[in-house]
Amino acid sequence: MTTPADTAAAGSRHFVPEDLPTHLQHYIGGRTVDSIGGKTFEVLDPVSNRTYATAAAGQAEDVDAAVAAAREAFLHGPWPRMKPRERARVLNRIADAVEAQESRLAELETFDTGLPITQAKGQALRAAENFRFFADLIVAQFDDAMKVPGSQINYVNRKPIGVAGLITPWNTPFMLESWKLAPALATGNTVVLKPAEFTPLSASLWARIFEDAGLPAGVFNLVNGLGEEAGDALVKHPGVPLISFTGETTTGQTIFRNAAENLKGLSMELGGKSPCIVFADADLDAAIDSALFGVFSLNGERCTAGSRILVERPVYDAFCEAYAARARAIVVGDPHDPRTEVGALVHPVHFDKVASYVELGKTEGRLLAGGGRPDHLPEGNYIAPTVFADVSPDARIFQEEIFGPVVTITPFDTDAEALELANNTRYGLAAYVWTRDLARAHTFSQNVEAGMVWLNSHNVRDLRTPFGGVKSSGLGHEGGYRSIDFYTDQQAVHITLGTVHTPKFGSIAASAANEG
Repeated sequence: MTTPADTAAAGSRHFVPEDLPTHLQHYIGGRTVDSIGGKTFEVLDPVSNRTYATAAAGQAEDVDAAVAAAREAFLHGPWPRMKPRERARVLNRIADAVEAQESRLAELETFDTGLPITQAKGQALRAAENFRFFADLIVAQFDDAMKVPGSQINYVNRKPIGVAGLITPWNTPFMLESWKLAPALATGNTVVLKPAEFTPLSASLWARIFEDAGLPAGVFNLVNGLGEEAGDALVKHPGVPLISFTGETTTGQTIFRNAAENLKGLSMELGGKSPCIVFADADLDAAIDSALFGVFSLNGERCTAGSRILVERPVYDAFCEAYAARARAIVVGDPHDPRTEVGALVHPVHFDKVASYVELGKTEGRLLAGGGRPDHLPEGNYIAPTVFADVSPDARIFQEEIFGPVVTITPFDTDAEALELANNTRYGLAAYVWTRDLARAHTFSQNVEAGMVWLNSHNVRDLRTPFGGVKSSGLGHEGGYRSIDFYTDQQAVHITLGTVHTPKFGSIAASAANEG
């Protein structure tokens, strides 16, 4: 299976960042601490699959301590009562600190996740931009004021809600943590972050960044641990009124059930099996570029991956041939090698899952590229970019989220069939449409079951727009003002201007008048 492109990265020496911590602690109330009961778990390097550190394994009592610190900071600390401009200054200092250590962040993220270094470098800048965006937004924020002439003025007063529980995934963890941290903090809440147990390394940098930026103690708290322990305790905690979760759909369903008892606010961005629809009149070169990037960047470990490619019959064979040739030429290798385009999957457990789907796919489709571990990489969590053609819509590899460098290609004959295929999964996160027909593009996008649609474009995110899915891909939306809505209570205040005309229940004068 080795190709010339494979061997370009074959000789890479695995890079290990300097000054790696050997033990990761929680951060609670402005202090780094171990678990109260002393429990830990091991953290693996996805290239060698060797343990490089241990981490404190948070339990219910550790979550209790973190929530108590966050609640104290919310009720009695300065952060919720600071003016938006004052909070914005802190957020901009956070952004400055993130940008200042971009190279270090990229090294740690690549080492911890297996993402190619060239793709990890952009994550730090995107994280910084999230803080700058919400720093600007809270200063510019305004709310409705309504006048009832001669009677009332009514206005909306926004208030931070309290302690926000943030549960984040292991793909691009630092950047995705910033998506939640920035709006939660900007709006005056305090937070407890539970990062993914596979990738806790870059999350450990937040504490120092926040301290140096002047965030008051207790506003930010971090509890490491397993989802079924620390994450479960955070979701069930009565002192946490908000949960923002990004992750897998079945976990989201569990969170939904567990949050119901306390009627928590929920925002959940879940799984996806997004279609990329290529019509015969599309710019095929641009569509192929986008369809390759959309599923093979970030090792295929992205919720919005266009992992189901639907191609109109007249260009189907040409598309499959060109797409497979490009996929076979993708460089797979050590994540720290700048030539690498696909690195190591995050963890051996996830590698085994993706590998099992690759084997299943050999019975459900026609293998055009990849199909397993590259010959030149006998160790580590590596899977070659894998392409299956002629995949039926009832195939498991068509229906189920694989979350790795695996794509299916399926032909269609009519617009109606393309729409039926696109909507024929439980998911509805993203969709990508390639056509030169403007009417078709808009009509199709408005009928496809997806929270986000890109027309003749790859996945370019505008922070002002809503981010989220429909069906089993999520609940609620964040991004821009929708994040402000989620992290604040909107209180309606009514002020009377003139004489109050209220029915006088129980009045003696009114009763006498009625009797007369």
